[in-house]
This record gives sequence, structure tokens and C-alpha cells, in this order.
Amino acid sequence: MVDSFTTPSAAPAQESRRDPRPAVLLLHGLCANPLELMPLARTLRTAGYVVDAPALSGYGVSPDQRDRGAVTRFEDWLSLAVRHFDDLAARHERVVVGGLSMGSVLALAVSLRRQAAAQLLLSTSLHFDGWNVSPWRRLLPLAFVPPLRQWLNFRERAPYGIKNERLRAWVAQAMVSEHVSAAGADTLSAAALYQASRLIRFVRGGLPMVQAPTLILHASEDDVSGPRSVQELQSRLGTPAEEIEIHWFHHSYHMLTLDNERSAVANVARDFLLNRVPLGAPQGHAVSHPPFSNPTASRPFPHEETFHEQHA
Repeated sequence: MVDSFTTPSAAPAQESRRDPRPAVLLLHGLCANPLELMPLARTLRTAGYVVDAPALSGYGVSPDQRDRGAVTRFEDWLSLAVRHFDDLAARHERVVVGGLSMGSVLALAVSLRRQAAAQLLLSTSLHFDGWNVSPWRRLLPLAFVPPLRQWLNFRERAPYGIKNERLRAWVAQAMVSEHVSAAGADTLSAAALYQASRLIRFVRGGLPMVQAPTLILHASEDDVSGPRSVQELQSRLGTPAEEIEIHWFHHSYHMLTLDNERSAVANVARDFLLNRVPLGAPQGHAVSHPPFSNPTASRPFPHEETFHEQHA
């Protein structure tokens, strides 16, 4: 049970030599799956990083799973994420943690338990105040009453966090036919949202304790979480200001890893890690970097916009 903050600690040291290549733990969003992270994961792997983007039971939904199972408590989500972090730390000298949407919040929770080499925070959802959030959301706590949160569900609606119209149509079709898409499930349960609200409160209380170098990527037109989440991260993270890098994207919505600027998003994350957590190699061995390529070149997506704005 998570009931207090602790000083971040490293996983137990291993006697055998660990892989000098940094590992990256990427966490998907609430009631979603690792498919939404694949363009980013491919770019980081091509650059030479070892990437783990696990599916978290009780938190996510498998792309082929219609029976989604019971939502577990956020403490269980955090326990699973920390376990994946520890598995990577047992094999690699440095571990980066990151995520998309609620996965970004979960990544911050991991940083309260373990010392990450860096953080990749994409579309962080500390507040649900985007332009497509219903004004009725202020009544959501009423749905958290125990008898109600066990059976209430809220249907996702267009634009599903996606500005790209072609991709949005594909996601909408998948949600109708399979109830799950690369952008997540077609509904969010009150039980899942309740646990997410608890996770957010936990993380917001611990932000000053998080000190890892941090990359913050956010859409200026985010339909789920507006600029307030970024402003809170910038003002309350314990990370020194010179180690926080913020990039705004102006041609995407909430699902930055899938939308119009997905390649630019992945490339910014790659370049940040190459600067902050550079690739290593065993002593006496040179590192051979494979050439960078567009990780989604073979995907049936339209032309991508690549203009974005960086803030210190």
C-alpha cells in the first residue's frame, strides 16, 4: 500500500556487469495499451536505447481484449510499474521513465519510488481541463461514490485526442468494431477514473521531491489536459530549472505519439535522451549508431507537420 513518500532508491546492485546502454520504461495511458507508444518506442530503439513498454493489468486494456477485467487500485498500478523499472535496473546501469497522459503521471509516481536517470512526460494529465472536456466533469466526484463507481462508464467522444482526421476516422472505426483502438478504449469506467484521481493527488503532493532531468511535451490544443498541467510541473517539480525542457506542439491534440507530429515528438525525445542520458558502451568498444529513420514511414498516415515550439 502506498501511503507515504519515500526517498527514491536504486534497485539492488547486481554482481554481474550491467548493460551500459540506457533502458527506457514507457507507460501507456489509462484504459489504453502500448500500441499508442510504438512510434516513440521504435525511434528510441533505432537510436540504440533498450525500451520496455509493458501492458499493465488492471490499468490498461489489451487491443484484443473485450473483457477488460477488474480495475485495480492505483497502488497496484504503481507496484507493477516499479517492478518493471527494477527489472530494467537489474540489467542496465541507467533507466529512464516516461509515459503518455496518465502514463506520464504514473511515471512521476515511479520517480517517487526510484531514482530515474531522466523523465519523458508527454501530455501529462494532472488536470482534466482541455477544450473537449465536458463542463459536467466537475460533477464527476459524485460518480466516485462506492455504489456508483462499480458500474458507471463514460463513453469517449471525438476527436479522441487526435487532430489528424484520417487517423481519427480509423480510431473511431476500431472503437465501434473492437471497443479498443491504438488510442485506448471506447469507454472509461468510473472506477478507473477514481483511481486515476487518487494517483494524481499522490503525485501532485510529491512533485517537489522529483529531481530527475525532465522533458515535457504538450500540445497547445490538447483536448484533454490544458497548459495548467505543464505550468504546475514547471513550477513545482524539484528538478532544477536548467534540467527541465519544454516543447509545445501546435498541430496535434492529446495523443502526441500518434497524431500529426508523432515523428517530431519522437525525435525531440530521442535528442533529449542523447544529450541527457547518452548511450554507453563497454570499455574499449566503440558505439555504432544506426541511422535515424522515420519510425512510421510505412504507416498509412498522412503527411506529418514538424513545427513546434521549445520553451526553456
